[in-house]
Amino acid sequence: MIPAPATPPAARPSLRNIRTLVTVLLAALLLGLLGAVPAHAALPAWPLLQKGAAGNDVASLQFLLRQHGGAVTANAEFDVQTRSAVIAFQQSRGLSADGIVGPATWSKLVISVAPGSTQADAVRALQFQLREHGFRTVATDGVFGQATTTAVEDYKAQHQLTGGSTVGATTWQHLLGAPPGSGPLGTYAFVIPREDVFDGRESLLWAHHDYPASDIAVEIGTPAYAITGGTARLNGGLNDSCGLGVAIDGDDGVRYQYCHLDSRAVSDGARVTAGQLIARTGNTGNSTGPHLHFGIFRQGDSVCPQQMLIALYDGLVPPSPWTLPDSGCTY
Repeated sequence: MIPAPATPPAARPSLRNIRTLVTVLLAALLLGLLGAVPAHAALPAWPLLQKGAAGNDVASLQFLLRQHGGAVTANAEFDVQTRSAVIAFQQSRGLSADGIVGPATWSKLVISVAPGSTQADAVRALQFQLREHGFRTVATDGVFGQATTTAVEDYKAQHQLTGGSTVGATTWQHLLGAPPGSGPLGTYAFVIPREDVFDGRESLLWAHHDYPASDIAVEIGTPAYAITGGTARLNGGLNDSCGLGVAIDGDDGVRYQYCHLDSRAVSDGARVTAGQLIARTGNTGNSTGPHLHFGIFRQGDSVCPQQMLIALYDGLVPPSPWTLPDSGCTY
């Protein structure tokens, strides 16, 4: 038998060349996979609700419980009836039946809805959340019509959420967990719950009586939220004209001042994020009645907060505090 001719050395692929080729192919595949995965901001935490809580989140919880067959009145108060309905729901889903609504319970409660959905109570829950985030013209009628569709699309565009007009688990988590009034990416938040502005939206446009600032009439004990991320500074005092105060040295280089507080919920030097509870409003210091005195200081000089406050109240992207006027404080 005549042996087959040997392959010339130059024609044989070397082991090193094979390894190089495999490495290149794997790298290309990995880059392709990474490029195909969209970047998403971290999801906000689900709210933790239990007996004694109140507000729009509780109303949404109650409507979702009703959608699942729970016998509960949607009164926005986490009362004994609501706790019993939560426990019954948790038992039906094999969850820890502690009556506390956390991530595990929320993930089972939320229902995917879209334009035309007939699950009226789930749609009402959605509408309460949209209103909390500034879409005040959305009616809580349980109808997923054009107004609700437009609000959902606007909210999802602001927060870079995909999926069109459908409200799935990710959108629910944003709506329930993001700070009330937070703008795109949660950079800024309205300073109190919108429904607690005593004299209504137009009062936010009123000029302060003697220098750039805003006095917002609210009841004693109203939650006060950090308008943006930064470092909290405790100032003022019971015998100071500001009363109990909290200032935020914002990451944007601007200082935000809260005065006449009843109590403070942060320590001096603490890091805060937009929408975080920092105090409860009050009537301390030189105050003629319960209200929140809110001021913005740019390089030590006070500027008009009205344009920023009204934009956040309306759920819009606020103007940069560096562009706010220092006189003529009306919108």
